[in-house]
Amino acid sequence: MCIRDRYQRRVRVQSLYFIEMVNYPKKKTMHCPSEQCNAHKTFKVVHYKAGKARKYAQGKRRYDRKQEGYGGQTKPIFHKKAKTTKKIVLKLQCSACKHVVQNVLKRAKHFELNDKKKVNNKDPTW
Repeated sequence: MCIRDRYQRRVRVQSLYFIEMVNYPKKKTMHCPSEQCNAHKTFKVVHYKAGKARKYAQGKRRYDRKQEGYGGQTKPIFHKKAKTTKKIVLKLQCSACKHVVQNVLKRAKHFELNDKKKVNNKDPTW
């Protein structure tokens, strides 16, 4: 096996690293780990979204203090973005005890929450 073949194989594996589109149900039955339930319950599925950054967090205060006055930009601003996709994080909430569990899926370009599965109708229309 030459170096070229090894490189091509690696590229093929990397191209399968993310999925184009993910359809996921809005409700899922799974085990609730909380002490109240400790049984299989239905979970409500929501796409996780990061909250608003706090204005007075320690890092923000330190950054603002360093930025004030003359001297321009003091810390580096990241520009070389390489990733085209983001990992999908799901927030699952137990319907009985409201316990929240987070679940990470693979990378995908597009993500949807659906009530029903998509039905492929392959009957020919005459």
